[in-house]
Amino acid sequence: MLLEDDDLLRDRILAPKLAQFGFEVVATGSAAQLREAVRQGPPDIFVLDVGLPDADGFEVARSLRATMPDAGIVMLTGRGDSVDRVRGLFEGADAYLSKPVEIDVLVATLYSVARRLHPSPSVARGKWALSPDEWFLLSPSGARVMLSKSERRLLEAMLQHADEVVSREDLISVLTDDIHAFDPHRLDSMVHRLRRKVLAALGEPLPLNAVHGTGYILEA
Repeated sequence: MLLEDDDLLRDRILAPKLAQFGFEVVATGSAAQLREAVRQGPPDIFVLDVGLPDADGFEVARSLRATMPDAGIVMLTGRGDSVDRVRGLFEGADAYLSKPVEIDVLVATLYSVARRLHPSPSVARGKWALSPDEWFLLSPSGARVMLSKSERRLLEAMLQHADEVVSREDLISVLTDDIHAFDPHRLDSMVHRLRRKVLAALGEPLPLNAVHGTGYILEA
C-alpha cells in the first residue's frame, strides 16, 4: 500500500513501476485514504511518505506498527537528515529511503522486507532456477527475487540453455516480435540492471556473463 501525496510521483512513477515488478499496489494520497483502504484489506507492506496533507508520516508509521506489528513499513521521504532517519526507524519502519530514490533501490528494499515477512523454505536447490509460477528467480541457497515480465523471458531462455552461450539474436527474439526494431543496447542494459538487482536483493551475484561478440552465458 503506497501513501504519497504527490499525484505525479504516485500515479505516474511509483505505482506503475512497482506493478511492473509484480507488486500489487494500492495507491493512496492521504492518511485518511490510507485508513479507509486498510479497512478494505490490510496489505503486507506499506510505503509511506512523511510529509502528508493531513497527518505526520512518523505518527502514521507508529500507529501502523502498533496495530499491525507483522506488516512491513518502508518510509520514502525528502527528509534525508540522520535525525529523521533515526526517528523513522525508531517509530517502526523497516527501512527509510530518501527522495529521489532509484526505483531499483526501492524494489530491492521491498524484496528484502518481503523475505522477512514470508521467508522461503530452507530447501537445498544447488542451482539457479525459476519458481513454479516463474515470477521469482531462486538462488542456489533458496533465496528469491521477483522478476518483471521481460526479465522472466530472458532468464527462462538462459536457464533452458544453462552453461551454454545464447546468442544476442536469440535473446532479442525472446524479448520482442520485431527484432530489427529492437536496439541491441537495450539487452545489455537489461542484463546490467538484472545483475545489479539480484546482487542488491540477494547479496549474491547472478552468474550471467557476456561472451564478447556472441551473446551471454548463465552458469546455473
